[in-house]
Amino acid sequence: MLEFFCFFGTIRWRGEENMTDIKYLEAKANEIRKWILTEVYTAGSGHIGGALSIADIVSVLYFKEMSINSKNPTWVDRDRFVLSKGHTCPALYAALAMKGFFDAKELYKLRNIESNLEGHPALGKIPGVDMSTGSLGQGLSVASGMALAGKMDKKDYRVYVIMGDGEMGEGQIWEATLTAAHYKLDNICAFLDDNGLQIDGKTSEVKNVEPLDKKFEAFGWNVIKIDGHDVKCIINALDEAKRLKEKPTLILAKTIKGKGVSFMENQAGWHGKAPNKEEYDKAMAELEEGI
Repeated sequence: MLEFFCFFGTIRWRGEENMTDIKYLEAKANEIRKWILTEVYTAGSGHIGGALSIADIVSVLYFKEMSINSKNPTWVDRDRFVLSKGHTCPALYAALAMKGFFDAKELYKLRNIESNLEGHPALGKIPGVDMSTGSLGQGLSVASGMALAGKMDKKDYRVYVIMGDGEMGEGQIWEATLTAAHYKLDNICAFLDDNGLQIDGKTSEVKNVEPLDKKFEAFGWNVIKIDGHDVKCIINALDEAKRLKEKPTLILAKTIKGKGVSFMENQAGWHGKAPNKEEYDKAMAELEEGI
């Protein structure tokens, strides 16, 4: 198992260009968080806590890592992305709009009957969405199928997945974990958003699934542990995942539910709750200060 201790200086960065990239990606993550707040506030419903916790990962994937084309969303050689924790789609929708897959004005219509931006991503309705998700536990199975197809077709694309720690209690996750290891799908890179909370409270109390790193290793995966809010860590982990062969890779990202908004952080109550006007204004002000 690899573990990147970004705060202690073991990762080396050289040149101004790298630091410029970091600032750029941090700014994009901040913009994604603002859109998440705006989408859920405007809709009056939606899942905000877990969307905020994956914003940094989504920023790196969409603005640095993945080979995708907003002018040709179904490009056969594109990298694939599966948001297994589909309820956190406000983060995905924000990134897609910012990348030009659809007009950002649509973000104001989240969960609107006249919009395609449903409460969970819908394949065929939203450009850039590679799989309909929402029923927790299914994303890794779909991603394994995509990755296996890539191997069979001798394609170079990679498949990225974001899963939640709450869905680790689903049996299908572990079936898919076995499948990906069995077929040596080194073109899969899965992130586990380990924020420690789900709708009913602490994951350790609802259904304790620890130690996740040891479990995935026992199932035949490479495991990389990182701070899921440190852009440098995310980039380095993705680079390492591409170098690791013959096994799928899990990036176990320690995160904070509600990251970026002080009164939402580490609060299970913000799993699926929309802010009121006062809360929205306060949250946006905090994100403005965090730029």
